[in-house]
Amino acid sequence: MEILKQISESLEKGDFNRVGELTQQALDQGLDPKVILDDGLIAGMSIVGQKFKVHEIFLPDVLLAAKAMYAGMDLLKPLMIKENIPSIGKVVMGTVQGDLHDIGKNLVSIMLKGAGLDVIDLGNDVPPAKFVDTAISENADVIGISTLLTTTMPVMGEVVEMAKERGVYGKVKIIVGGAPLNADYAEQIGADAYCFDGVNAVDCVKRFLGAG
Repeated sequence: MEILKQISESLEKGDFNRVGELTQQALDQGLDPKVILDDGLIAGMSIVGQKFKVHEIFLPDVLLAAKAMYAGMDLLKPLMIKENIPSIGKVVMGTVQGDLHDIGKNLVSIMLKGAGLDVIDLGNDVPPAKFVDTAISENADVIGISTLLTTTMPVMGEVVEMAKERGVYGKVKIIVGGAPLNADYAEQIGADAYCFDGVNAVDCVKRFLGAG
């Protein structure tokens, strides 16, 4: 449908005012909020993610697209809650205790939201217990842990151990990311996956949820 294509294209350009206007027009035309989300906003954000992956666009472009996505989401979310339309899954995100870096984590959160996931962002300097407690209380499917410092990498292992202690290890998938990490380290601490960027994180989470 033409209006969905326009929403997607406006989002790719980062035109948040236009995305908001078009989303409202689509709702006024009687389109289902879930269709607008999937075929308009998520379709556009998916293209943004792929372009970012191959370096056709850069971080400022992704952030503008995310702002445009939120302009549409702000209109859709109340309606989707009212209609009880579920998201495809829930992810708890945060940067580990002792690390205040959050640009990478924020970007991954944006990409996950852009793929239709419900993201609970705990921010930075997050203690291990908070990741696990939030995952349990929110009935999350995935915990995403980020760090940029080699000194705080062991805290990731503490999150995994706490998940084991609390009996949710295996039920809640744990993904890790950040510049000093690699797949070997993720395996060593017992994490379910190492994600090297936002697009990879989306693919990984969708695979875990059977939605990929």
